[in-house]
Amino acid sequence: MISNCIGGVLHLRLLLFSTSHRILAAHPKIYASRLLSTATMGSQSQPPSPPLVEKVKHEMELFGDVRVDNYYWLRDDSRTNPKVISYLQQENAYTEAMMSGTKNFEDEIYAEIRGRIKEDDMSAPLRKGPYYYYSRTLEGKEYVQYCRRPIPNPDAPSSVHDTMPTGPDAPPEHVILDENVKAQEHGFYRIGAFKVSPNHKMVAYAEDTKGDEIYTVYVIDAETQAPIGKPLVGVTSNLEWAGNDALVYITMDEILRPDKAWLHKLGADQSNDSCLYHEKDDMFSLGLEASESEKFLFIASESKITRFVFYLEVSKVDEGLKVLTPRIIGIDTSVSHRGNHFFIQRRSDEFFNSELLACPVDNTSATTVLIPHRARSYTALTIDVISSQLVKIQYIQLFSDHLAVSEREEGLPKITVYRLPEVEEPLVNLEGGKSVQFIDPVYSVDLSVSQFSSTILRFSYSSLRMPKSVYDYDMNTGESVLKKIETVLGGFDASNYVTKRKWATASDGTQIPISIVYQKNLVKLDGSDPMLLYGYGSYEICIDPDFKASRLSLLDRGFIFAIAHIRGGGEMGRQWYENGKFLKKKNTFTDFISCAEYLIEQKYCSKEKLCIEGRSAGGLLIGAVLNMRPDLWKAAVAGVPFVDVLTTMLDPTIPLTTSEWEEWGDPRKEEFYFYMKSYSPVDNVKAQNYPDILITAGLHGNNGLIACPFSIIILHIKYPRVMYSEPAKFVAKLRDMKTDDNMLLFKCELGAGHFSKSGRFERLQEDAMTYTFMLKALNLIPASGSA
Repeated sequence: MISNCIGGVLHLRLLLFSTSHRILAAHPKIYASRLLSTATMGSQSQPPSPPLVEKVKHEMELFGDVRVDNYYWLRDDSRTNPKVISYLQQENAYTEAMMSGTKNFEDEIYAEIRGRIKEDDMSAPLRKGPYYYYSRTLEGKEYVQYCRRPIPNPDAPSSVHDTMPTGPDAPPEHVILDENVKAQEHGFYRIGAFKVSPNHKMVAYAEDTKGDEIYTVYVIDAETQAPIGKPLVGVTSNLEWAGNDALVYITMDEILRPDKAWLHKLGADQSNDSCLYHEKDDMFSLGLEASESEKFLFIASESKITRFVFYLEVSKVDEGLKVLTPRIIGIDTSVSHRGNHFFIQRRSDEFFNSELLACPVDNTSATTVLIPHRARSYTALTIDVISSQLVKIQYIQLFSDHLAVSEREEGLPKITVYRLPEVEEPLVNLEGGKSVQFIDPVYSVDLSVSQFSSTILRFSYSSLRMPKSVYDYDMNTGESVLKKIETVLGGFDASNYVTKRKWATASDGTQIPISIVYQKNLVKLDGSDPMLLYGYGSYEICIDPDFKASRLSLLDRGFIFAIAHIRGGGEMGRQWYENGKFLKKKNTFTDFISCAEYLIEQKYCSKEKLCIEGRSAGGLLIGAVLNMRPDLWKAAVAGVPFVDVLTTMLDPTIPLTTSEWEEWGDPRKEEFYFYMKSYSPVDNVKAQNYPDILITAGLHGNNGLIACPFSIIILHIKYPRVMYSEPAKFVAKLRDMKTDDNMLLFKCELGAGHFSKSGRFERLQEDAMTYTFMLKALNLIPASGSA
């Protein structure tokens, strides 16, 4: 009797709690207020309760295998379902409540990070035509201004010692476009392309005001900002000038696959634009780039393993596209132009680290090998077999008299410069290339936009301890001149930091490179130091070690920061990527675990002090290793994580799923189905203890194509733009199954896309929250809340 009464009372209390919780859940503002009130009642109160997520059974069957997804209902492609929005608001409120006790510390971290930024600053001016072009940031402003200033003597040859004149006697600065003005009416604002016309009289720019990476293109007068014609709507940020009277741009189909290239003549209505090419194969997407000579545009159709190219002669746009490299499955080509020749970078299964060819413009089938394929095949790469034979061509940049080649050797980027023969002379094998020398053991270097007609190569360099530095390099003399170094305020001294390169042994014997940095005056290297280990490992992306000023807030608190250059990335050549995809994808995860175990064994950290982080496909990595080895980590941060791999890849209506089959595999085939199911994070959540976890997402994230408007190339890669529902389902399932009381926080930016907030200071707030979360998990926040 007594037992039954007690049980009934407990049941009634649970029922009342559940009912009140649901009532509050229906009113997110009341729910948030109640959570914050609960969190701040004092040390004797219980922590706030996380949102209750309704279970709605949804069965999916294939190959006789039945999967039950109780949270499938969280996917709302319209992003308007009140029930879904309410749930996301509740999660945000819960996260805010859980972090409310460290809000003052988070604000201090934010102020600290922001205090390192020289807010009133400008980029290194780039000489182009009769102007110096640069961008400027203003104190207190979130966004940039695009500026230019006339060159006093534009006919004089360029030199690495050129400097843009300033002061009262200098030619006046002209602000072409001010993002701060444009962003005033929008919660999100991003310019994805900023293209100056060849005659420097006009600018075309692509604007995204939602975070969904669907752009509107405006053309304005560069001097007066007066609009020219009507805007182009519903396009990608991939556009180029075709002379001074026309633009070429790309649009997407209903699943956001870039599928059509268009020619737009200024002054014409968009409805009258002519379609240059329509790619109907949903495994392929279109890319667009201009030759450095500005005489040709190249439109490429690409999948993960195949890329073929058309060319459009700018002076003869009415002749339409012509085939340059044919469509051959497994052959990937990229093209540049100089003089009488096209330069073709070609990759295949045989030449997997690429070779460089040249062919006459009037006879594209007559190719000559300029740089042969240089690689050594491997399955288990060890340090002693790494040699100069393992060289991967990443991309090239052409000049009127020179060729600059971005390569990777022994996992590190390098730049090699060749002198080209006169335009009228034949092109033969290139010899005597000069390499640019760099100082740190691990670093990042990228070619930047340069003048085609000059002898000056611009590149940017940084390392884990050296801020981004812009150099002009004289390709004739080999002289480098520093043009700009990122200012880091607050007494930063690069000599206080140590960078290293180490190698972990994977389960199959492969040596995995690790880049490491720490503050030499704080770190003890006895296993007691906290560490943040970062990883990605997909799409052949190279996560090169570069500088991030906000990271100093961890390093200056005794953290060690490390990057695991795991398979699936491209750091060690094409096969490094091939050995971390398809039915070898688990190498990505086990490599990361091996790196962590090595770092623990070598006393860089301990399990109790190890934090991990990854974003997007790197978020898949984090989700997978959380399920595989939850005991190995103290805290984990997964940004917009791709965690519902199997369900997403089985749904061709999700943007770009079909093209992603060449990255992950096609789960409509039984072998891929069960392999992907074996690592997909949502499908492998277990009843076990997990570490403290922070997961972030953006409501408007989707699948799409990355655009790099200021890069000299277009990256021929698709990133998964992860829908908010994937991390939401992962969180819901973790809440239901995990057996611990550790933190599980979910922060969804309701107005942001895949790249989170858009303002430069807004993005710092995410860093401040992430760092505070990790320090909170490690119990390293001072009792006073002061740094």
